[in-house]
Amino acid sequence: MPLPSSHFCSLTSVTLASMRLSDFDYSLPPSQIAQNPLPNRDASRLLLIDRVFGVFEDRMFAQFPDLLEGNELLVLNNARVIPARLLGRRATNTSTFSRARTLAKSQSAPTHSRQDEIEILLSRPLDDATWEALVRPGKKMPIGQKVLFGEGQLEAEVMARGEHGQRTLRFISHDNKNLLAHLDHLGHIPLPPYIDRADDASDRERYQTVFASNPGAIAAPTAGLHFTPETLEKIRRRGIEICEITLHVGLGTFLPIRRETLESHLMHSESYEIPTETAQRITRAKKERRKILAVGTTAVRALEDAALRASESGSQELVASGKAQAQLFITPGFSFRIIDALLTNFHLPKSTLLALVSAFAGRENILTP
Repeated sequence: MPLPSSHFCSLTSVTLASMRLSDFDYSLPPSQIAQNPLPNRDASRLLLIDRVFGVFEDRMFAQFPDLLEGNELLVLNNARVIPARLLGRRATNTSTFSRARTLAKSQSAPTHSRQDEIEILLSRPLDDATWEALVRPGKKMPIGQKVLFGEGQLEAEVMARGEHGQRTLRFISHDNKNLLAHLDHLGHIPLPPYIDRADDASDRERYQTVFASNPGAIAAPTAGLHFTPETLEKIRRRGIEICEITLHVGLGTFLPIRRETLESHLMHSESYEIPTETAQRITRAKKERRKILAVGTTAVRALEDAALRASESGSQELVASGKAQAQLFITPGFSFRIIDALLTNFHLPKSTLLALVSAFAGRENILTP
């Protein structure tokens, strides 16, 4: 989605214990948040920040390739968003479920009241049939409660409860299709909470980066949404190296901070994978003193988490390759090991992502009016 600006975002000396949530608040008028994408992905504005001197320059994203030095290593997150938002209804008793299955065979929709409607946002798979999810309204979803989707061809049962509407759901297919096939037919693209409209058919393509290839994310790595195939080709023609990682965006990225201090916030883990070739390219670029430019905060979390893993394991690579879970909360005072430059997007007040970019570029730079 088009957002107000993008940043090349420095390490500050403020300690985590001294950081309060109110330190990351600012006024954000709803009118300043675009609700629909621009016709051209690269037509968005871009704000260039020199994080050392605090110098700001207004540019356009189409100029991005020309702003690079020419020897950087760009790291992209190739995660692809799945239709992870499901609208269903509570199965109030066995007869309701049986009737739904019978009507499904006749292609008729079961009747239900609005008070039985349930909204589910899948967040992380535990196995092929079991997912962690956010459920609304959560008070209607105790353990054992069943939910029906579509005409009854898909069913979910609550297996465990968590805080703030979080549930563990086990899915059962009644037409021999797997869950991903059901999501493709019944699911909706989960737009960010600051997009105040229903999703439409075009969002299935526009709320994906042009390099999205690895399905599993419940939100897009939004900094990458501005790239076009032509932009990427122009970057390559300049001799700039591009590599990819995957971090499936989940609750860790967008759940709000509900505590007064950053220190007390618990990050949810997100799965990521760094190919061996990408790890080797990063190590080589660092040895050659070339800058690592992360496209998006999700790439930052994956790279910096993998760097900590590599250090702990004594690996010869600077970042550990393979699959892992990132639960890293990057805040002012964090010591960055990998990234030298960052292309990022607009971030909400009091969010973990605003804390991350403040850690990299300096809170004063980020919150300067």
